[in-house]
Amino acid sequence: MKRTDKVDGFGGRALRLVLPPRCLLCGAAGDDNRDLCAGCRDDLAVNAPCCPRCAMPLATPAPACGQCLRRQPPFARAWAPLRYAHPLDLLEARFKFRADLAAGRVLSSLMIERAASDAPELPELLIPIPLHPSRLRERGYNQTLELLRPLAQTLGVPLRADALVRVRATPPQTGLDAAARRRNLRSAFAVAPDATLPAHVAVFDDVMTTGATLREAAQTLLRAGVARVDAWALARAP
Repeated sequence: MKRTDKVDGFGGRALRLVLPPRCLLCGAAGDDNRDLCAGCRDDLAVNAPCCPRCAMPLATPAPACGQCLRRQPPFARAWAPLRYAHPLDLLEARFKFRADLAAGRVLSSLMIERAASDAPELPELLIPIPLHPSRLRERGYNQTLELLRPLAQTLGVPLRADALVRVRATPPQTGLDAAARRRNLRSAFAVAPDATLPAHVAVFDDVMTTGATLREAAQTLLRAGVARVDAWALARAP
């Protein structure tokens, strides 16, 4: 099965039958049956080496970054296969803020590609970071859920989108420093009353910046009795 067959949850199969793939970044012919050319694919930064605990990009391999040595995060491991830099940021913005489903298909295919070569330890359940109902109504979709679905299917790991709920509408994190992000997200999540959670879960966000969102989600799941929580993201900001 071709990699692009894994991401047809975005409705891409019918479109590919009508239009040949074109690179969303430069307009050149797409490579590997997706809307990304080989040149732009090579411009994307793989997140290696990085801290195994929080996925912070590192100059040289190390057991942990300085921040994790000073204060361990609540999650046991982190997996963020790409670095949030140009031109990945352009694809992410198109998908997240402009509902560009073609960009979403490309981003999901990149995660699937990296999972095949840099396989993370698989949890028993994958949980996307939820949007508050008001934000979901405004945007119309949860970008983290849509990115995660094809990856979960490829890896054969169950996904439950309703296990974690956002109980407080928080202002956007953009422009906030790490401390302000933590305050902004305090008590923002809760485990659904009917959720039965396994011992090992991974919570997924599209981009991990300071890690505040994933930290708060992980702490919520640990308080609910989960033994181990991992943090996954498409990309990690330097």
